[in-house]
Amino acid sequence: MARIRTTVDGLVYEDDVEPRMLLVQYLRERLGKTGTVIGCDTSNCGACTVHLDGMSVKSCSVLAVQANGAEVLTIEGLERDGQLHPMQQAFHDNHALQCGYCTPGMIMQSIDLLGDNPDPSETEIREGIEGNLCRCTGYQNIVRAVQDAASKMKPGASATQQSSAQPVAGGGA
Repeated sequence: MARIRTTVDGLVYEDDVEPRMLLVQYLRERLGKTGTVIGCDTSNCGACTVHLDGMSVKSCSVLAVQANGAEVLTIEGLERDGQLHPMQQAFHDNHALQCGYCTPGMIMQSIDLLGDNPDPSETEIREGIEGNLCRCTGYQNIVRAVQDAASKMKPGASATQQSSAQPVAGGGA
């Protein structure tokens, strides 16, 4: 067993884990963060995407011991004071989901994309989310949702548009 200490969604956890335990397993099985979905177990689908120290990672390809000392942000950690993150709200408003299986990972990847490029073109959005697969939507509404969130998260957007925006650097804490 290996001892880890990690911050997940703003709370510090200390645990003994098997050295081969995946981060996605730790989040779901130990911490109950079931919004982080296990999709393919091969890092192809992106459903398990979380932020590790402010960058999106596929948690099925990261060992829990690699998160020792790190900050992890999951889909559950985005909501603040009863307000959805602007990306979550944009996915809702733009009907950017059908079955919802890919949605947590797609949202986490899209937030990371906007952290790198706050005003992406449609092509840049499609390229930025290409590691996350959706079998239902055809991506049109997902692209619209990312564009909508980008407009609301831009510096200079109205205070009501930015009210639930949270920093994503350093795991969003």
